[in-house]
Amino acid sequence: MKIGDKSYRSIWLNRDGWSVDIIDQTLLPHDLGIRTLKSVEDAAGAIRSMQVRGAPLIGATAAYGMALAMRTQADDGHIERAAGMLLATRPTAVNLRWALSRMTEMLHPLPPNERSDAAYELARFICDEDVDINASIGRHGHELITKMWQDRSGKSGAFNILTHCNAGWLATVDWGTALAPIYRAHDSGIPVHVWVDETRPRNQGAALTAWELKAHGVPHDVIVDNAGGHLMQHGLVDLCITGTDRTARNGDVCNKIGTYLKALAASDNTVPFYVALPGPTIDWDMADGVAGIPIEERDPGEVTEVQGRLASGETGMVKITPDGVTARNFAFDVTPARLVTGLITERGICSASEQGLISLYPEEGKKESR
Repeated sequence: MKIGDKSYRSIWLNRDGWSVDIIDQTLLPHDLGIRTLKSVEDAAGAIRSMQVRGAPLIGATAAYGMALAMRTQADDGHIERAAGMLLATRPTAVNLRWALSRMTEMLHPLPPNERSDAAYELARFICDEDVDINASIGRHGHELITKMWQDRSGKSGAFNILTHCNAGWLATVDWGTALAPIYRAHDSGIPVHVWVDETRPRNQGAALTAWELKAHGVPHDVIVDNAGGHLMQHGLVDLCITGTDRTARNGDVCNKIGTYLKALAASDNTVPFYVALPGPTIDWDMADGVAGIPIEERDPGEVTEVQGRLASGETGMVKITPDGVTARNFAFDVTPARLVTGLITERGICSASEQGLISLYPEEGKKESR
């Protein structure tokens, strides 16, 4: 994707050939800052602090974190220490575990002197693969939007899509999941308009999704998190699309806190509710997402304080609650499959069910039958 006239990915290998550059998303939307990762500790810190976030990008960063680890020490013990450090950063997104498993399974059989080069090669492959996956999600989602746009009977004006959190190119290596179909629809001439949930407490919608959409020229409005139901009641939402950090094999989807409420409102108002996800986000070992997916609880300070641009022009934190008030900060919730109209994957669109997912990923069904 582009910022101005320059193309970017969210993570890339530095010109020195070994360190890794990222866009520091904690500085957006007011400042575009590039941070260089030079160690596995740097990679773990970037994931934990949400300088990088979004399930696919977390996985890609972890892969490069393993490559950085192998550059300094490539024995078996360090493979496990590095993977353990990265895995402990955030518990909900399954892509983190997926990428680390892929890296460690590749590294262990190799002699130590070959591990660094192999780790960098696989990390690069994982990033390129993610771009291809998300481009395909965009194509399948674009087909859905095109059909819905063509099927609208007697309605004029924009095609209104509601999103929650950020599932654009900043949450992946490029393109994004939920935003990829929107970019393609806009580029094809469909007059899409996006309702952007602010997504408290970290405001990924207001800070990141709005920043992306503005850069791409897609019409949008930021709304408070609780406005979605009102808009649906009044026929102002044609489609909801969100991303997901983990999808259970039964079709339950885990996404940023507040997604469940959007799905409930969509169901009550017969608004189609789709979730866009890459295959690596499916947890085939998780049979029941509501019961089984671990929900990250983050620092209460993210609730009691907000970041913004001060009157001085500097960026700073502002306290919004009385002194001594406690807060709880649950980062995700799980939307039951029954509330999901369909899942948009790189292989096509299916129902939110085990049967639907296996119809697109038959190799997983064959594993189960062994």
